[in-house]
Order: sequence, then structure tokens, then C-alpha cells
Amino acid sequence: MATNTAVDVVMPQMGVSVSEGTITRWLKQVGDTIEADETLLEISTDKVDTEVPSPGSGIVTEILVQEGETVEVGTLLARIGGEGGAEAPAVQPPEPATQPAADEAEAAAAEGAAPAEEPQPLAQPAQPVAHENGKSFVSPVVARIAAEHGIDPSSVPGTGSGGRVTKKDIQAFIETQAQAPQAPPAPAAAPQAPAPEVAPQPATAPAAAPAPTPQPAAEPAAVGETVEPMSAMRRGIAEHMRRSLDTSAHVTSAIEVDMTKVVSIREKLKREYQSAYGVNPTYLSFIARATVETLRDYPWVNGEIRGDQIVTKSYVNLGFAVELADGKGLIVPVVKNAETLNLLGMAKAVADIAQRARNKQLTPDDVAGGSFTITNPGGYGTFHGTPVISQPQAGILGTYAIVKRPWVIEDENGGDAIAIRSIMNLTLTYDHRLVDGALAGRFLRDLRGRLESWGESDY
Repeated sequence: MATNTAVDVVMPQMGVSVSEGTITRWLKQVGDTIEADETLLEISTDKVDTEVPSPGSGIVTEILVQEGETVEVGTLLARIGGEGGAEAPAVQPPEPATQPAADEAEAAAAEGAAPAEEPQPLAQPAQPVAHENGKSFVSPVVARIAAEHGIDPSSVPGTGSGGRVTKKDIQAFIETQAQAPQAPPAPAAAPQAPAPEVAPQPATAPAAAPAPTPQPAAEPAAVGETVEPMSAMRRGIAEHMRRSLDTSAHVTSAIEVDMTKVVSIREKLKREYQSAYGVNPTYLSFIARATVETLRDYPWVNGEIRGDQIVTKSYVNLGFAVELADGKGLIVPVVKNAETLNLLGMAKAVADIAQRARNKQLTPDDVAGGSFTITNPGGYGTFHGTPVISQPQAGILGTYAIVKRPWVIEDENGGDAIAIRSIMNLTLTYDHRLVDGALAGRFLRDLRGRLESWGESDY
């Protein structure tokens, strides 16, 4: 029912570590009627793509942020009901009012406190020049990163709302400086050795900074090429994968597993599970169940490195790599406390997170807190791979296609015989800083043993 009282629609806070989002699609336009909790728009963050329900019922009177724009948490996106159209620039006021709290929450999550001096720049909104390069406000997170690297945030080109400097901007600027150490000696006016810390002085330095992400998209496409901007999720994946390779010492070990018993048991359970519970016991469910049991005996494989300390966990928060429906994204939702689930519970959990991931119903909390990950490219027929570890975890298990092959087995008399068996390859990619090859080998050996000896007690 329409109302004369305007209802504001703002960029939601999708977890303490998410500070901004991109509008990917408006499902309603100005003049359309919408009901409370009906999907109004879709947004993309560096962690998830999700749908945003309407906070009220009525007629959409204003849309203030267009598709493709990236804005901070708390930014006014639209209005429902009310007079509408009164003040289009209203997207700006909520930013200083609400964003510091969101950014301070992110800083508090990272360090336990936010710099006390950060709110001070809010006293400078009247400076028109500051609006162009993000000097009017930087979040505590951006300020902390800048301080750690001796960088003046005002020298960093901002891609946020109103030219504001975001966390990605400052990280890209630091990466550019690290990749181009020869650049500082070029200006004759800067002979000092610690040139990177004099970043605010050269007027030309900021011009080179946008190269990592925005610059390639600005280049004209050649004949036969199509250029499209990276989504927030794709940028997040790219950053995370690159950071993982820069952080962990990746090593991959592989093992062959005779899945014949699992294949037989699955066929037996499939009809029962589908008719009684509406769930399909996939091979992934069996592997996940056996993996959780094996991780109990190998806490370092389920652990992580924090600074110079090794952290082990009494729980297993199991992540599953899920391809999104359009094939242009990958997300890793997490089944929390997977050690408490039997085979049926695991099958239900795997089906649930896969469905919610593809329907864009996950929140950042659903993809946070993983302690170990499984990726399953075997559904496409692949038989081997070297996955990238999801930080800060120590390992990721790859599962591959089950293929019938001739296999040497022991017959009833203890002799060798050749039989047709269902064989699958498993890979464990692990962080060699924490997990040694021998430990990884024993983990794979024990995991194989559980799968090959699967019995009724393992249901």
C-alpha cells in the first residue's frame, strides 16, 4: 500500500568488513509499485552478490544511484513513497552521517580500535577542492593503511563516491609503488633516498597510480575485442587470489581413491534420501563427511598462521567453492561446525548453500570464518588441478571426476586380480609454511582409507 511518508533505501551494511557496494540492477523503476520485502535491487560487493529487499511498500519515487555506480555503506539509494524528486543530491548527506560508523566497525574488527583523530576531516566538507580527490573524508581503515606505508591519502586518486579514496584505492596505490621502484629517481627535484615516502610532492605520481584496475578498461577495444568493467566480486576474487599466492607457499599433492564402495552406497541411499528428505546425497557430501573426520586428526591442515603463531581449531568450518549461474563468479559459502553433521546433514547443508549462492541469497557472514575449503571441478570431467588456498586457511582439497578404470585388487586368495573400479583423484594444496609434504601425504592417505572403507556406521 502506498504511503505519503517517504521510506529511505540505503546501501546496507553487509558485514563489518564490507565498506561499499555496486548497484548491479534495479528491479523497479521510478513510478513502479513495490511491496515490503519484495526485491528492489541487486548489489555486488567484493564478497557476495545479493538481492536487497524493499524496506517498505509504496511507489518508487526516486532512484539516486544508477546501475554500475559504487557507493559507500549507508549511502541513500532510493526513496519509496513521499513527495519524491525534491532533492536529487541527497545521496551525499548520509555519507558523513553513517559511513564513519561502518568504517570504524571494519577498523575495530581488524585491530580492535579505530583512530580517534579520524572524525576530524568531517569538519571540512565545505572545501570544494577536497571533493575531487577524496580529501574530505577517509575511513579509519584507509587512514591506518596510509599511515603504515607513509602515504598521504590526498595523493591517492579515489574511485569511491565523489572521488573518495577507498581501501582498494590505497592498496592499488601501494602495489603500484612496489612494482615500479625505478620511477622515483626520474624527477630531478626528488634526490632523497626514501622517495616512496615523498609521494605527495610529485604532481605526476598520482597519474600513474590508476593503472592496476581502472586504466585497462579505459583503453579502446581493438577489432574483435569486447571490453567490460570488472564487477566488485571479480575484483575481490582477483585481489584475493593474488594475495594468496603472495602469502602462502603453495604445494599440491595428489592421490588416487577407489570410490567403488561409495558409488554403491550412494545408489542405495539416493532414492531414500530424495523421497524422505528431498535431498540428493552427492559424492561431494561423502567426501566432505570423510574430510571433516580426517581433519580431526590433522589440526594443522585445519589451522592457520597468524603472524609468527600457529592457530588450531576445535571446529571445522567447511567452505565449498560454488560457481555462480552466469559462470562469471566464484563464491565460497561456509558450513559452520561441519563436525556436528552426519551424512544426511552434510548433504542438506551442501544443497542449501549451493542453492542460496546461485540465487544470490548469501550474506558476507555466510562466506566468512572458513577453516578449510573443498573445490569440486570434477563435475566437468577434470581429473587434476592445483587450486589456490583461500586465505588465511592452510589447505584446500580438490575433488575430480570419478572414472571407471582397470584396477589391480587383491582377490579372496590374497592374489592380484584386475577389476573395473570407480577411481577418483584427490588433490591437497597446502601452505608449506605450516604443512609439510609428509603431513599432507598422511592426510591424503587417511582420507582415502575412510572413503575406500565406507560402511554403514559412517552414515
